[in-house]
Amino acid sequence: MKLFRFSTPDAAHLGLQTDDGAHFDLTSADPTRFGSLAVWLALPDPLGAAREIENRARQFPIEGEIEILAPLDEQEVWAAGVTYLRSKVARMEESEGGGDFYDLVYDAQRPELFLKATPHRVVGPNQAIRVRRDSSWDVPEPELTLVLAASGAIVGCTIGNDVSSRSIEGENPLYLPQAKVFDGGCALGPMILLGEEMPSRAIRVSIARGGERVFEGQTSTSQMRREPHDLAAWLFRELSFPCGAFLMTGTGVVPPDDFSLRAGDAVSITIEGVGELNNSVA
Repeated sequence: MKLFRFSTPDAAHLGLQTDDGAHFDLTSADPTRFGSLAVWLALPDPLGAAREIENRARQFPIEGEIEILAPLDEQEVWAAGVTYLRSKVARMEESEGGGDFYDLVYDAQRPELFLKATPHRVVGPNQAIRVRRDSSWDVPEPELTLVLAASGAIVGCTIGNDVSSRSIEGENPLYLPQAKVFDGGCALGPMILLGEEMPSRAIRVSIARGGERVFEGQTSTSQMRREPHDLAAWLFRELSFPCGAFLMTGTGVVPPDDFSLRAGDAVSITIEGVGELNNSVA
């Protein structure tokens, strides 16, 4: 099953896509538990609630075209860095003076975790991501993104694009927040694949420019240096998230050093079993 947010004439609702591809309105079926993503993630057992309501939700089918929104409302988006060998190598190469730190954090017990976005800086499917005006080298970073309940439990995953400025980050590791956090620098969606288990999944990214493919790459979450549940545990170690949280798990696909995103590019990220996230570049 997949959970998603969609637009209605009065407000955003939560929807459920069943395994047979049908769409149902969870908010109309049970506004107390599914009035918002924040309310659902605050439940003692969000997955149990989603499984329990499936039959009742079938009384509220969604007809016609659906405008899918970014799958978050009040949640912060955090990210883990240097979780793939390819990411470690790329960040060591781009850094002018702090390359050794990336080598150390790759093998350290404590992961690199940082705040990536607040809700209003996140765009959804088919919306435009942005690159910074003061950056000369910008890339998409396709990432499996964990959806975490207020309790810290993994309740599902979605697709994330951690848009990054490699020129700013490479100039000085202390500039990481500016390289990572900016309006339109994060995309999520389209839906949340429900489940606490995180089996290995193939991740693919394709970038088109003027109708022609200019980059494509792929990896697998099996190449991650760290386990998803371990990353989630570190995030919740001294932080509380009453509305739940999203955690990007790092990238294993990095375009070559001579590539940079441009306005008008089209970025497509596919994660096996999760879906496809498409965004233009502004």
